[in-house]
Amino acid sequence: EVYGNFMLGPRPGPGVCRVCFTFTEGHERCFVCAQRSSALDAVAPISYSVAGGQLHHALAGYKRLGGEVARRLQVEVAAVLWRFLADHEACVARAAAASAFELVTTVPSSSPERDARHPLRRIVGELVRPTRSRYERLLTRSTTAVPERTFDPRKYAAVRPLSGEPVLIVDDTWTTGSGAQSAAAALRQAGAGPIAAVVIGRYVKRGWRENERRLTALARPFDWSSCAWHGPRDA
Repeated sequence: EVYGNFMLGPRPGPGVCRVCFTFTEGHERCFVCAQRSSALDAVAPISYSVAGGQLHHALAGYKRLGGEVARRLQVEVAAVLWRFLADHEACVARAAAASAFELVTTVPSSSPERDARHPLRRIVGELVRPTRSRYERLLTRSTTAVPERTFDPRKYAAVRPLSGEPVLIVDDTWTTGSGAQSAAAALRQAGAGPIAAVVIGRYVKRGWRENERRLTALARPFDWSSCAWHGPRDA
């Protein structure tokens, strides 16, 4: 099982943000998500990505390293995404009030130079069978100057108008969510219907407040049969 021994599945409940599934101190939304209305109809993190952990390093290395190491990491990231979507894309669609996602796209890199070679587009558009026939590059990084971790629909530009199609956005990591939320807002302005995001890792710091205790309490090993929107209690 690729990464199965150290992936940690987000689950809803008290003290978990109902938008991005990070830990909170008893609030329904984390501080960042409470500051803005969500442009996304649903967010589904596959796993927590713990700072300094193996998944965290993989999600950084697959796009920053080169050669055989990068290729191996890209295949492993693709395997995680493929298995999750094969089992749970329908769960995410239900959460977003969509019958299915007609289109799949990715969040452009904050840098136009990096975006031109970003391996996530190859993963979603070529390697992952559940998405490759529906993948389309719907967004590009705009020329508007926006700080990297700031929510702003002007950050991205839609490459064509949409006509109410449901769209699934795939991103590798959610830290503040500004990338996925800005992408969703830009797609909404272009005419998209329901929009959801699947993110491979929801970044958390182990040492922040009660995170260590909360992470330790999560079920192990990783349960591929459950997701953030469908767990044993729903079965």
